[in-house]
Amino acid sequence: MKLKILLLIFLSISITSCLLKPIQSEFSLQRTFSDPVIIGEFDNGKILVYNGAGFNNKIDNSSNLNVWINNKPLGQLMSNEFAVIYLLPGKYEFKLIHKDLKNFTSTHTVEIDKDTKVICVKPTITSNKLEITNVIPNNFHLFRNIIRQK
Repeated sequence: MKLKILLLIFLSISITSCLLKPIQSEFSLQRTFSDPVIIGEFDNGKILVYNGAGFNNKIDNSSNLNVWINNKPLGQLMSNEFAVIYLLPGKYEFKLIHKDLKNFTSTHTVEIDKDTKVICVKPTITSNKLEITNVIPNNFHLFRNIIRQK
């Protein structure tokens, strides 16, 4: 009986401890108007950043990522969410934070050029991952823009 109670307490703590406080974006976020989103829309510095969190992260709410670019908050990307921003060519420092049992922070230096169109960010077991994919994922019709409809 005591083992069941301890297990229940551990599970409830591990699930509720994974909530990450959202941050407000200081970027001028863009809407997307075509459905489905077409990769050809992204040129002249228009970049899609999406959270590619897997199923394991979605179970315990550890999929939420707070994203900063050059110490300026982009906002919080939950699983299956994306943001569209404009970035001029150059080097950028992306800081990613997700919370599991503790905060996992990682910093990634990214070279943005005229060919950069799509960036995938996602939490991992012990850190975070950032990858320039320039490919929209197959299940992108399930994603939503972080700009909320009013």
